Amino acid sequence: MRKAWIWATVAIGTALGFVMLLVLGVYMAAGNLAGEAGQRALGLAKNAVPAAYAPIVQKWGNLCSAISPALLAAQLYQESGFNPNATSPAKAQGIAQFIPGTWAVQGIDGNGDGVADVWDPRDAIPSAASYDCKLASYVKDAPGNTTENMLAAYNAGAYAVIKYGGVPPYQETQNYVKTITTLAQSFAAPVQRLDPSRQAAGAIYYAQKKLGTPYLWGGDGTPDQGGRFDCSGLTKAAYESVGITLPRVANDQYNAGPHPKRNELLPGDLVFFSHDPTDSRAIHHVGIYVGGGYMIDAPRTGAVIRFDPIDTSDYFGATRVTADGAKALPTSV
Repeated sequence: MRKAWIWATVAIGTALGFVMLLVLGVYMAAGNLAGEAGQRALGLAKNAVPAAYAPIVQKWGNLCSAISPALLAAQLYQESGFNPNATSPAKAQGIAQFIPGTWAVQGIDGNGDGVADVWDPRDAIPSAASYDCKLASYVKDAPGNTTENMLAAYNAGAYAVIKYGGVPPYQETQNYVKTITTLAQSFAAPVQRLDPSRQAAGAIYYAQKKLGTPYLWGGDGTPDQGGRFDCSGLTKAAYESVGITLPRVANDQYNAGPHPKRNELLPGDLVFFSHDPTDSRAIHHVGIYVGGGYMIDAPRTGAVIRFDPIDTSDYFGATRVTADGAKALPTSV
């Protein structure tokens, strides 16, 4: 037993050294990329929107210059989490969360079947885009950014935007504008390399200290749970250790920042796995990338937190977590 323990200790020590070399090496190589990330493309990031709705969002997100597919996707995610049956205490309905009075005026027959149905995303998504563009036309002469003014009008009314000459000084409205514009970055297809996260090394350091810890379904690492985690509990705790609060569930963590391509991964990126390769809402597992094609993850009941390869058949994509991206996420979707 003692011999086995010694070999296990050596193996873990070697693995930790391997991780730190990867982190240092990759970040030295990535250092020149900081500041090179430019404007995001207006198209959608691959699989960021459920496949059933992506073509509609892509089409109607280009209805006017004030919106984009990514911005429209961010609004839908913020409002309903892409749930076509969503309701709210304010009686808002459907994927775009129209209240009945607004729908009666702004709802359109987007799919041409002769009925404007608030519960049908083929009508509700075009109606949301149409309403955004109408609001943009109302505030087009106000100073400032047209998209931000449109979002402010959506939240506070066009009169307030016109009165204050741009986004009004209401904290709720200013937060709404920042939330949607930030969240849109998670749905946009990037056109350039993305900045590395400055908190990533700290998140990896936290996760690697948990190597060998037994898995626990629903585990958040609390003392009463014996310090054990499940996959998203580990990633949440790792980023909390560097001051970033992520949602508890893996498929919500996916929207905490922009999405690097497989060949652009850097240590600290969250990597995701899904039963449906076209739908981020079907994500079932998450880990923290450490470089070299490996992640630290809490894989399943009966296993321990360990290194695993990311290149499996259900690999879905990755997220470069940002503080603003995490703050922009809805508290529940």
